Amino acid sequence: MDAYSGYNQIMMHEDDKAKTSFIIERGTYCYKVMPFGLKNAGATYQRLVNKIFKEQIGKTMEVYVDDMLVKAPERADHIENLAEAFSILRKYNMKLNSSKCTFGVSSGRFLGYLVTQRGIEAHPNQIKAILNMKSPATTKEIQSLTGRAATLNRFLSRSTDKCRPFFKALKKGHKDKWDDECEVAFQNLKTYLTSPPLLSKPIPGEDL
Repeated sequence: MDAYSGYNQIMMHEDDKAKTSFIIERGTYCYKVMPFGLKNAGATYQRLVNKIFKEQIGKTMEVYVDDMLVKAPERADHIENLAEAFSILRKYNMKLNSSKCTFGVSSGRFLGYLVTQRGIEAHPNQIKAILNMKSPATTKEIQSLTGRAATLNRFLSRSTDKCRPFFKALKKGHKDKWDDECEVAFQNLKTYLTSPPLLSKPIPGEDL
């Protein structure tokens, strides 16, 4: 679920309204609600959702700023968890953006990852971005590769070792930065990403 203009749902403290003043042709105005752009707006909103959903986070919900996810292992439990979440939203008069909400699904994208019943998976688009890349020929292209690899860092076992040749190439002073070691590492990375690991919740008592 996605909150509708989340920051604007928090009222400004009376003493702080004047601090948001701005001038236009017709006069001086200030915000009655928390505007986007304030330095601590994100932290303030996160503190709000952490407070109102404190009993649900980690159990039936996960919340990151204005993105809220309600979860359950069984469909019947999911309905109950949604009802509980809606009850809290009504209590605090929080509005949702219906066009960005999806209900009753077995998988979905959350914070850039694909969340399913099996666990957390790398989003296919992030994997394709590397699989479809040609061997880098310039410093900028190598930087692009390391950036894309960084987004998949948690899905890469021993990621530092796999990407070390790329970082070494960026430190080299000569023009031909991309060498055989880089090419081998690049092809090995592509092969590894054809079947990336799944991050799943450990089972109590399971040997790790």
